[in-house]
Amino acid sequence: MIYAVLFEDDESHADKRPEFLSQHLAFLANHADEITAAGPLRDTSNGDPAGGLWLVEVDDVDIVRALIHEDPFWSTGLRKSFQILQWTRVFAAGERLV
Repeated sequence: MIYAVLFEDDESHADKRPEFLSQHLAFLANHADEITAAGPLRDTSNGDPAGGLWLVEVDDVDIVRALIHEDPFWSTGLRKSFQILQWTRVFAAGERLV
């Protein structure tokens, strides 16, 4: 299954981002088989960091939750909340898949 994970950042912990960015990126690299895409989200009104987005391909949502809690950005308080949504790919690379 494919899951989209939407993260909301806690601005009161924004100073943690530069300090833990390399650990966060290493975490993503170490879990590249499960976290197939990841990146920051920015506020369109001012360009400020607003959170992040992951696409995760695993068999069980509990694996997604475990990955979230292992991420250095979670344990430092940078992430304020998350939402896990199941996603079905129906269109990619110009083609309908379903």
